[in-house]
Amino acid sequence: MIDALVEGEDGRLRCYWAGSAPEYIAYHDEEWGRPVTTDQGLYERMTLEAFQSGLAWITILRKREGFRAAFAAFDIATVAAFGERDVERLMADAGIVRNRQKIDAAINNARAALNVGLAELIWSHAPDPRPPRPRHRGEGQATTPESVALAKALKQHGFRFVGPTTAYAMMQACGLVDDHFEGCHVPALG
Repeated sequence: MIDALVEGEDGRLRCYWAGSAPEYIAYHDEEWGRPVTTDQGLYERMTLEAFQSGLAWITILRKREGFRAAFAAFDIATVAAFGERDVERLMADAGIVRNRQKIDAAINNARAALNVGLAELIWSHAPDPRPPRPRHRGEGQATTPESVALAKALKQHGFRFVGPTTAYAMMQACGLVDDHFEGCHVPALG
């Protein structure tokens, strides 16, 4: 368990990845692993996880407000109506990660979300029962059978940039699984 936790300046034990920057500490303590149950909240996390692919998560955290401004606070209907001018605007916006494929996927995914109950679809893939918290770094995983099934279901509904690894990262972020390490100060989910 020791290798999975770090002690913060406040004396609290946190998951090892959360101790290197104030943005990580805040995200870990206040958000990561807490249940997100709204379509808009899930669309935001899905979009951010897709943009993170190939980058450090800290990059996304530091640009998060830029993403919220650029993508209309992740309002699904508004983003679904984005056209080529919006794509050009987004490609010129230094406040976000400027990747044409990811921008196109975000708009596509908003359009797909209009045709499905996103929260119902995503939460139907939560493992039951929820697995116990991991004890050591070596117990971490990048995919699970549930994330593979979720990625497949999302793709069947027209979503893009949501492979099994991105789906699992979203499941972690949105509380479908509780991957805080055992001993972390964040209370375990029920």
